[in-house]
Amino acid sequence: MAFDTCTAPPASTMNAWRGTSPYGAVAVYVGGKNRGCAQPQLTASWVSTVSAAGWKLIPLYVGAQPPCQTGSSPEKITAATAQSLGTADGADAAAKASALGMRAGSTLYLDMEAYNTADTACADAVLTYTKAFDRAVKAKAYRPGFYGFASSSAAGIAKAAERGEADLPEALWYAKYDGAADTTGSWPYSGGLFTGHRRGHQYQVNQRETFGGATLTVDRNAWDGPVAITG
Repeated sequence: MAFDTCTAPPASTMNAWRGTSPYGAVAVYVGGKNRGCAQPQLTASWVSTVSAAGWKLIPLYVGAQPPCQTGSSPEKITAATAQSLGTADGADAAAKASALGMRAGSTLYLDMEAYNTADTACADAVLTYTKAFDRAVKAKAYRPGFYGFASSSAAGIAKAAERGEADLPEALWYAKYDGAADTTGSWPYSGGLFTGHRRGHQYQVNQRETFGGATLTVDRNAWDGPVAITG
């Protein structure tokens, strides 16, 4: 079980939740121009402290978003910039993770929000960006992962994997709000994809929970995928 929340909680909250909650991992937003929350707690010292307490960390990077996405984002992909943006953001993700004490070999999850998959030009730009991001991450000796919505952004990665394309993420974390705390029965794609402990499932959002006297509003995840390497 893993949880994610927009701002990394204080170490005191993490200590209160350790052993009293069902969670053993926490996702943290390490960077990206579209990262939505300030991260006053997220430092190399925090990473060291919570890792030493036994927490596993799942690094998320909120890079450029789909060109056909509704709403505004500080950084959006275009067909012309998809490759260069992906390369720059992948290198930045690795640098941000390294500065936090997440070592080479850690899996860094690119956060791609929902978009209209019927827009093929948009889908192509997202895939080009993602592949460039993945190549840049691997060039820095990190491993690429991907977070997306089961019916759109994650589906685009699954379809590319079915086609046998290169430079794809090594792990797929899919948002599917079905309340099923697993990565098998709820898996919405071909059963042969992303096997071997390379899946995460965000199955419930905005849950207010209290453990050890500390309260957070979190999203719940079933986790069977790679995490950050620390220590």
